[in-house]
Amino acid sequence: MNDARWMAVALGLAERGKGRTAPNPNVGCVLVRDGRIVGRGWTQPGGRPHAEAMALAEAGEAARGATAYVTLEPCAHVSPRGPACSDLLVAAGVARVVAALRDPDPRTDGTGFARLEEAGIAVESGLMAAEARRSMAGFLTRLAKRRPHVTLKLATSLDGRIALSTGESKWITGPQARAHAHLERARHDGILVGRGTFLADVPKLDVRLPGLADRAPRRILLSATGPTPPDWERIADIADIRHLAGIDTLMVEGGAKAATAFLRADMVDRLLLYRAPILLGGGKPAVEAFGLAALSEAHDRWRLLDSRLLGSDRFEVYERN
Repeated sequence: MNDARWMAVALGLAERGKGRTAPNPNVGCVLVRDGRIVGRGWTQPGGRPHAEAMALAEAGEAARGATAYVTLEPCAHVSPRGPACSDLLVAAGVARVVAALRDPDPRTDGTGFARLEEAGIAVESGLMAAEARRSMAGFLTRLAKRRPHVTLKLATSLDGRIALSTGESKWITGPQARAHAHLERARHDGILVGRGTFLADVPKLDVRLPGLADRAPRRILLSATGPTPPDWERIADIADIRHLAGIDTLMVEGGAKAATAFLRADMVDRLLLYRAPILLGGGKPAVEAFGLAALSEAHDRWRLLDSRLLGSDRFEVYERN
């Protein structure tokens, strides 16, 4: 069987919805019959239609006897916005369902699998589970920790500086790295900067990539006092990110104080590090002291997931162990 091949396709489709489906997970689904894809789907903006519904609509009668590869257990609860996907798969007559993850949402949590099995559909789960967890980290973090999944983005010199001592910071990294950072913005529900960064840079925090302008995340200002600019939302404390409805993935992009606050609170799940091949000497550091009492506490906290060159800049992705 080519189960891993087809699940990889489903995971790729799931990425299309990233940053657009909250509070629903960004799920991908492919229907395969006789070695050929007959239906493809991914969760649509706002959370509906679900991936399975989209794939079944495309497949039509070809879904009968097919295998459904889906990155999350098909939902079992009926919503005013649409039927349960497990019921749709049963009605369509699929023969087999291969899922990457069981859905931890208590409204489903195994009930979707049980409903499929009761209808005589073969069910398998766990294939490429780690990749699926990474893809749906926002949804899973919201359920487990009652807050968004937080990505901290840092663009630094080789010596860990984000600006000259004068405050000049445009641009530390080159155009390829900046374009990649805009792509990352498009994959998040919200983006946050501190008051200092807002006043110094007046950032737009938009997505300046062809065809992705409409993917700009909601703009969040971290500030205990002061006015809230138009089209921005303000929170007084980082704990308030828990109350940002519809934001399951949050990118922290600006300033050393904001970055330090999230690190101090142990609320950073993922690091994006863009390093330019330059030295600034006595410039502004990317982060300040955030409470480590011993060097041993700094080790084994981060795992490298990706490393590549973007033009002349080094890009690295780390996730929490």
